[in-house]
Amino acid sequence: MKLRRLALPILASVALTGGLAACGDDGPQKNAESEGTYVTIGKLQYQVQISRQLNPTDVEDRDYLKGIPPVQGGLKSDEVWFGVFLRVKNPSKSSVKTAADFTLTDTIDDTYFPVPTTSLVGYAPTTLTSGDLFPHSNEAAAMGPTQGKLVLFKVTNTTLDNRPLRLTIKAPDGDEGEIRIDV
Repeated sequence: MKLRRLALPILASVALTGGLAACGDDGPQKNAESEGTYVTIGKLQYQVQISRQLNPTDVEDRDYLKGIPPVQGGLKSDEVWFGVFLRVKNPSKSSVKTAADFTLTDTIDDTYFPVPTTSLVGYAPTTLTSGDLFPHSNEAAAMGPTQGKLVLFKVTNTTLDNRPLRLTIKAPDGDEGEIRIDV
């Protein structure tokens, strides 16, 4: 008897939610209000697994920060490393090149560009075949705690106060989208 009384409200809420989900469906989601949500940019789907400040003296983070060109390696007293760990999947039926163009912007429009890295977990554009997931399952980035490829930024401490941040991703075909990142 108790289950029957619960079933009607649950069914009603499912029906309402399904109806609302269909409202305003204008195609693939290009912008996300939080990490963990896939956005479709070009033919690929991008997801921020996690983002966080990186500490060069931490054992785990030290490996993330390997492979930075010497000219970019040092931090000023008001700077920190900030990592965005991405997954990319190709749901299309063709091979597609991943994005190479990222920016990180705070609420006062200070914009940052990625710092190149040759770290094993560092993000580098690649071509994904149909159904492919990046990082690939046999890569260190897929097996590690973040399960994503690192897009590394050098930002100021003030930027971390001016959140949420926005990660803009621009596909090679010019399509772009945005993911909100709250530190």
